[in-house]
Amino acid sequence: MPNEKTITLRVNGGDEEVCVPSHRTLLEALRTSGHMDVKCGCEKGDCGACAVLVDGLAVDSCLTLAWTCEGKKITTVTGLGTTENPHPLQIAFKDLGAAQCGFCTPGMIMAAKCMLDGSPDPSEEDLRMGLAGNLCRCTGYTKIFDAVLEAAAVMREEGESS
Repeated sequence: MPNEKTITLRVNGGDEEVCVPSHRTLLEALRTSGHMDVKCGCEKGDCGACAVLVDGLAVDSCLTLAWTCEGKKITTVTGLGTTENPHPLQIAFKDLGAAQCGFCTPGMIMAAKCMLDGSPDPSEEDLRMGLAGNLCRCTGYTKIFDAVLEAAAVMREEGESS
């Protein structure tokens, strides 16, 4: 296509060259590149299922044009931890039953990570504001809030800053 451009996306610590038209969203570019952990929900910025970190800030990848992220650090939920060494948020979500159907979980964890980076000892109001852009139709949020608070305590104990 004439309006396509090859860009480099820095995803989960690795560089990936992708050819994208100017209207391609980051969500589409990531999923086309095999990052199926980024969920496609509403595609209009209402649900937060597609949230990723771009230079440390949670963004809805369905509302972000891929070319605007060229050279920026993009982190998906897979980039937070490994099977052998999961991130405290991943552990807490699993251990406390914060993921039921699991569809919202990747975006919820990414929003929580961004919130905890800015507020490592969050109040209930911090939780409500930090996760306000993420919808879950299964849990009622109590288990999600509990998991984020548990992970926050572990992260403070471990002195995690990134």
